[in-house]
Amino acid sequence: MEENALNIYTDGSSYQTPRKGGMGIIYIYVDSLGNEFKKEFPVGGYKGATNNQMELNACIIALKNIPEYGEDKRYKHIYIFTDSQYVVKNYSNAMFTWPMKKWTKKGGAPVLNAELWKELIKIVKHLRMKVEVRKVKGHSIDQYNKRVDKLAKESAKMADKKPLIQTKLRKKISKEKTKIGSVEMKGQRIQIRIIGSEHLKTQSTFRYPYEVISKASPYYGCVDFLCTDQNVNPGHSYYVKLNTEKENPGIEKVFKELIK
Repeated sequence: MEENALNIYTDGSSYQTPRKGGMGIIYIYVDSLGNEFKKEFPVGGYKGATNNQMELNACIIALKNIPEYGEDKRYKHIYIFTDSQYVVKNYSNAMFTWPMKKWTKKGGAPVLNAELWKELIKIVKHLRMKVEVRKVKGHSIDQYNKRVDKLAKESAKMADKKPLIQTKLRKKISKEKTKIGSVEMKGQRIQIRIIGSEHLKTQSTFRYPYEVISKASPYYGCVDFLCTDQNVNPGHSYYVKLNTEKENPGIEKVFKELIK
């Protein structure tokens, strides 16, 4: 634990049925005499949230609500401790790389949760001090990591806030689980059924979960994601041509909508 710095433990949690998520936040401040001050910050959960959204939003809320001792000018650093590989791995990308590439990744795929990443970076820059994200082992023996994990689960169980990102979902027909990359992009013509949609505001495009309904296809029953500006709707089926971009799967052309 760093002295004369604000140490923040954060965690996110989510449940699938129904989908909802929550967050846990603990502030720890250690002064120059070694005195430790701890404060848990209760926060409500969100309906329709993913685990990554909650991990990220926990950091945002934590920095927005720094307690009084967090304004002590004796320290110049804030350390966020999280077991989220998603946050740790992409914090630097969000700070320096993605804004320069219009919030797209290598290969052209849109950065997910871009609005949340942009909000986090805006807050960090406004604080005008070093904010460092440090990885802790998930479910470790660290007392604060264990405690913040429990707080996140409690928050998720009581989720009553509206989703952070609006999505439309339909019940899928396939019994397969959703798996990113399960459908190879080979420029093939294929029949698919759209089972949801998410508007990616920053990139002005849509992301769709879909299932393959072509019985002759080796990917029959697979459930995957793609992005496209083509006019498709959740709950509808289409005969389409996929692109050949492994890193940015999408629809190259919609031939027709399939009538039930």
